[in-house]
Amino acid sequence: MSVENPPGLDLRRLRAHLDEVRPGLVAGPLTGELIEGGRSNLTYSVTDGVARWVVRRPPLGHVLPTAHDMAREYRVISALAGTEVPVPGAVLLCEDETVIGARFYVMDFVPGVPLRRAEQLVPRGPERTRALALRLVDTLAALHSVDPGAVGLADFGRPEGFLERQVRRWGKQLDASRSRDLPGIDELRARLAASVPDSGPAAIVHGDYRLDNALVDADDRITAVLDWEMSTLGDPLTDLGLLLVYLSDEILATPGPGDVHRAPGFPSAEELIARYAERSGRDVSRLDWYTGLAFFKLAVILEGIHYRYVQGKTVGGDFAYIGSVVPSLVAGGLERLPG
Repeated sequence: MSVENPPGLDLRRLRAHLDEVRPGLVAGPLTGELIEGGRSNLTYSVTDGVARWVVRRPPLGHVLPTAHDMAREYRVISALAGTEVPVPGAVLLCEDETVIGARFYVMDFVPGVPLRRAEQLVPRGPERTRALALRLVDTLAALHSVDPGAVGLADFGRPEGFLERQVRRWGKQLDASRSRDLPGIDELRARLAASVPDSGPAAIVHGDYRLDNALVDADDRITAVLDWEMSTLGDPLTDLGLLLVYLSDEILATPGPGDVHRAPGFPSAEELIARYAERSGRDVSRLDWYTGLAFFKLAVILEGIHYRYVQGKTVGGDFAYIGSVVPSLVAGGLERLPG
């Protein structure tokens, strides 16, 4: 239900700022609602009764702006406007924290819903489900075909040494979250470090690409790719490897991504890989390494949540069992990346 001031968003101050920097944009008083919470950036739907927009800001109480960089998200969706990658229209970025208490940006409202569960796909039928899954891969290939320099993102990241840094980064995260013995995780880390592939041409990497980070309309069109907070320049096969993990059976025990790959008609991993290779023209012969990296990354993330839980710093039903999921992710990585 829309309210006058949802948590974390003073709509009167937002309206005053919009009137100042985009006069004529808003036709009347604003109402809004928080449409996505959790540990990521906060997302609000805001309307003046005629038009609708979306506002994104960091979580409440957040004090490290580099971890929830509004300018970074705004920059990438602005840059991708006009490409084959569907993104919401960028309206404005505000880095003045005095307006609503945090940096924020406003983008156009895009119709569509995120799809997380197989039951959401079943009514569409097997043929439409298959076509939508292939469209998801086609959209990823389209993203990776965008020339970063041509859209003003030549300095958006450091692609040189990207994969080595990924292994080191998640290894350090693991070291900082050790509270128990995890058989196999150090072996997986060592295998990754010892067999880093040579990267192909750098591309814009989404960083968390999956079906429920996109909006899909009633005609099965992907109307927008969302949640660009982890985007950078790097090796695009990291996106594909992570997508495959999100579509694996090992992920089913986690409280995050769902089971869309269980819907009738959803293509196999082999079909999705072949489709990406065809559309992107990239060499996918070392894809098992990237999938192993994705398993390692998610295992470390969940182990970090488990560590905070056993330290008494996190509470909640999901957190109580999340540590039991980590071994299956480690096993998945070792299976994809044999010694």
